[in-house]
Amino acid sequence: MRRLIILASVAALPFTLAACELSPKESYQNGYRGTGMNTVMVKASAIKDDVPAPPYDPPGTDGPRAGSIYQNLKVLGDVSDEQFNYTMAAITAWVAPAEGCNYCHNPANMASDELYTKVVARRMIQMTRELNSGWTDHVGQTGVTCWTCHRGQAVPTEHWTLPDDPAHKGIVRNKNGQNDPVSNSAYSSLPNAAVAQYLLGGTTAKAARVVSKDRFPSPANKTSTMETENTYAMMMHISQSLGVNCTYCHNAQSFQSWATSNPPRQTAWYGLDMVRAINFDYISPLASVFPAHRKGEMGDPFKANCATCHRGQNKPLGGYQMAKDYPALLRPAAGPAPVGMTPDPKAEQKAEAAAKAALAQ
Repeated sequence: MRRLIILASVAALPFTLAACELSPKESYQNGYRGTGMNTVMVKASAIKDDVPAPPYDPPGTDGPRAGSIYQNLKVLGDVSDEQFNYTMAAITAWVAPAEGCNYCHNPANMASDELYTKVVARRMIQMTRELNSGWTDHVGQTGVTCWTCHRGQAVPTEHWTLPDDPAHKGIVRNKNGQNDPVSNSAYSSLPNAAVAQYLLGGTTAKAARVVSKDRFPSPANKTSTMETENTYAMMMHISQSLGVNCTYCHNAQSFQSWATSNPPRQTAWYGLDMVRAINFDYISPLASVFPAHRKGEMGDPFKANCATCHRGQNKPLGGYQMAKDYPALLRPAAGPAPVGMTPDPKAEQKAEAAAKAALAQ
């Protein structure tokens, strides 16, 4: 019996090692020789990019507005009827290709808001327009669409929720956020709550700080070794999400210095701020709309992080200009969320309270 177990273990070894195989990398010198400025990134050929073509030839933007034709149209009512239907066809392929329109709509009453998916999709469309018009410091002129995150699935495969409140675990199960490998910390033993600390948004969001500006601890200098662990966990998440090493953004001579940093660091800075806005302004306020199976242990909805869009690439989808064929998604968001789109006015405060409880380590 023991021999059979050994033989089975040996037979399974190649499959185990194959699962741990790293993606092919490429590197180039990004500074003077001897400075350690070699940038390493995942080869573009190692990541498959399937960007769906438009549902049909893009229509014009002239004609009657969709808002004058359809009932209960709280977003996209400012685009033409043809653009509206063209955009809806694309969104269906991006988010729910198998379920079709019925994933969000009651076919007997398309104007009804009875399905939670329609309420969420409406808010996500508004978010997409805001990202394309108000966050060009990060997305540039490339833009984003539903496909950037969803890739043909109703729920993006890369998401996160608040870690379980340590108070619920007692002494035996409480690891204080350590030695609990999760994708948000690049499967390291570093704190698993780092993404929540930096990407939730609101007053709970922290600035990444490692290098102390003073020699000794003081009320003005509270940077500690424990704080550096959270920052390193977040940096590892970014590195893994973008498929790059540290010198893609930083200068090895001084990681802190902005003056000597590479341009992508500034883009990443805006990206972190953008993800906070996505989570705090658009996703967390919909907590009361999502059903239980679309929430985490702390009752918060699935939220975005760097991997949600990037999926191991320094530029999502290899930098393909997803939004250029969808002018309806490039228009500025029409003001704040319409009435009825943020069902729980205290959702943001609740999210902050939950985060503080979960992060009280």
